[in-house]
Amino acid sequence: MAEAEKETVVTEKVVAEAEELPKAIVRRLVKDKLSQLSSDSEISVFREALEAFSDSARIFIHYLSATANDICKESKRQTINAEDVFKALEEIEFSEYVGPLRASLEDFRKKNGGKRSLSSKTKETNKKAKKKDLPSGSETQNKDDENESNKEDNAD
Repeated sequence: MAEAEKETVVTEKVVAEAEELPKAIVRRLVKDKLSQLSSDSEISVFREALEAFSDSARIFIHYLSATANDICKESKRQTINAEDVFKALEEIEFSEYVGPLRASLEDFRKKNGGKRSLSSKTKETNKKAKKKDLPSGSETQNKDDENESNKEDNAD
């Protein structure tokens, strides 16, 4: 009996730690925002306050993701996309964040768009090189490669 209880406590602790947000990132975000709002050069934040910020953010993320998941399921899809998150923000009455989040997402896509297209070009070059190396009788392999390429492009 005691062994099972110990195992349950250890499992719960591991799950709780896995759900925690990184403390250094939370501290940096809180201090950055407070420094923008305050004229004081150095602001101290108690450890308990940082823990409260972290727990609040974790709960918000859970709530937002559950709402986005519900929206996704209503659309008979299994993958949450950015529009689901935007709709979820509106549904939980945080619509004032949709505009800035859209702008941030566009910046992210612009920054990573070049990387994605470069990655796609590299994949295509590698596939063409492989096709040249294949014997001429391996048409089924070419079809398999083409199907896999289409799957990868759709996943992006």
